[in-house]
Amino acid sequence: MRVLITASFHEEGLKLLRQHATVIHEDWRNTGRVLWGEELLEKLKEDEADAAIIEADAATEEVFEGTTLKFIGCARDSPKEIDVDAATAKGVPVFYAPGRNADSVADLTILLMLAQARKLIQTDRLLKSGIIQIDDAGEFAKLHESLKGNELGRSTVGIIGLGQIGVRVAKRLQGFETRVLFFDPNVSAVKGKEVGAEKVELEPLMRQADFVTLHTRATPETFRMIGQEQLSWMKPTAHLINTARSAIIDEDALFEALQEGRLAGAGLDVFSREPVDSNNRFLALDNVTVTPHIGGNTSDVVYRQSMILAADIDRFLKGEIPKYLANPEVLKSLK
Repeated sequence: MRVLITASFHEEGLKLLRQHATVIHEDWRNTGRVLWGEELLEKLKEDEADAAIIEADAATEEVFEGTTLKFIGCARDSPKEIDVDAATAKGVPVFYAPGRNADSVADLTILLMLAQARKLIQTDRLLKSGIIQIDDAGEFAKLHESLKGNELGRSTVGIIGLGQIGVRVAKRLQGFETRVLFFDPNVSAVKGKEVGAEKVELEPLMRQADFVTLHTRATPETFRMIGQEQLSWMKPTAHLINTARSAIIDEDALFEALQEGRLAGAGLDVFSREPVDSNNRFLALDNVTVTPHIGGNTSDVVYRQSMILAADIDRFLKGEIPKYLANPEVLKSLK
């Protein structure tokens, strides 16, 4: 068996897979290539690969029509770049790595809250500007006052979406002794209490929270669920944090609210136009912390996704039942 891996993959995971197959590892971050549909198909044929693990590439229907893959893996929380129906029709197991970046994104969420609470970006830009010259105590007092921040422990945080990441954010906030509210129709109040979060409806959450942080999936139901009306519910001293998906927010409405001072600030890791570069309009606002979709960009995530996939594929190849299979029904046809 020959396995083509274009995902970022840890050596420990490669070592496990090499017990079963010849591994061709060409990390897309190193090659700078993202293979879509026909391109991925041609690459599989070129390398004579009969299995694959992808991350940024897209395995469309033509990939499964043009190959006889033994399995395919996706180094993501969900195999969204894989046509699972086409894979299932051909009897190809689809592996994925749920929870791979939950801790990493939760960490960045807390970091963005702290950056906003303590005016970190504003302070850094001000000191680097070269215009700050402190000649007397009065000038220092004015600067000190302008940079006065807030503590998370005396704040209320509203979490929208109490899934794997939202839960981890709530747990981290317990260390700050923060009051935590959450809105998630699919999670019970009892589950929320287990992580110190009180269940409320969306409007009271938006009105009461000093920080609103988004951790729901982008679906037709959540598309622009935070629009002009919802933003108007927020206190002018509040901040919005988004490490989920840009589609959840009306980005134009958010920009206007921040620009006009109707909202104190925001910490944003996701945008409607990516990859983010220095022309991003939110960079012009001193009350916004901008990061270029790096929530899951840690070496720990690479290790975790590698081991989740490698361990599950190892089980599968040994004839055992894998844990994370997007189409478990194919196992019946493989017996």
